[in-house]
Amino acid sequence: MLFEGKNVIVTGAASGIGRATAIRFAAEGARVTIGDKNVAGLEETAAMMASAPVIQPFDAVDNASCRKLVEVGARNGLDVLCNISGVLKWGRSEDFSLEDFDLVMRVNTHSVFTLCQAALPHLVESKGNIVNTASAAALQGIAYTVAYVASKHAVAGMTKSLAVEFASRGVRVNAICPGDVKTPMTQQTAVPENVDWALVMRNAPKLLDGSCEPEDIAELFAFLASERARKITGALFSIDGGQLAG
Repeated sequence: MLFEGKNVIVTGAASGIGRATAIRFAAEGARVTIGDKNVAGLEETAAMMASAPVIQPFDAVDNASCRKLVEVGARNGLDVLCNISGVLKWGRSEDFSLEDFDLVMRVNTHSVFTLCQAALPHLVESKGNIVNTASAAALQGIAYTVAYVASKHAVAGMTKSLAVEFASRGVRVNAICPGDVKTPMTQQTAVPENVDWALVMRNAPKLLDGSCEPEDIAELFAFLASERARKITGALFSIDGGQLAG
C-alpha cells in the first residue's frame, strides 16, 4: 500500500474531490483526518472509507479553525496535507461585490496559506509533502470568475514559492490544476444571466467524454503525494480533458 502508516489531512472532504481523495488515501492504508464545515457530509465520507478517519469540522475562513485541524491531524505526526476546500462565485466583474471577492480569497487562498504554515513544521520533521488544489483558472483567464481566477493564480504562486523555500528541508509542494469536474461546487453555482456563452464555453474540455470525475483528480493527488513522485516539486499539474490545449 502506498501510504501504509502515513498520516494525511484532507480538506474539503465532505463531497467532490475532497471526498474522493480521502477515500483513495484510506484505500492505500493512510490514517486520514478529514475536514470540512459540512459535518453531515464528513460523516457520509467516513462511511465510504476503508478505515475510520478522524473527523474534524473546520471553517476555512477561520484561521484558528484551520490551525486546529492541523493540530488534530498531526497529533501522531503528519506526512501529507491535501488542500482541497474551495468556493466558486460567478459574476460580472463590474457588479462583483468586495464582500464576495474577499470571501473567495479567504477560502481559496488565505486558508491554504494558514494550513500550509501550520503543517510545515510537522512536514519538515517527516520529510512529507503538500498537494494544493489550484485550477485551470490558475493558468488562464476565465470570464465572469474574477475572484476565483485571482485566488487560484495566488495558490499556484504560493505553491512554487513554498516548494523553493522548503526543498532543502525535504518538503515537496505541488498543485493540481483541475478543469471542469463533476462536483457540487461546479454543478450548483449559478452563472449570471445574459452572459456571453462563447466566452464561457471556450474553456470546455476537448475530450469526447467531457468533464473529469472526482476520482480522476484523486488519483493524481495520490500519485503526487507518494514516493513515486519523490523528484517532483514546485509543479502545477493540469488534468482538464484538454481545456488548456487550445
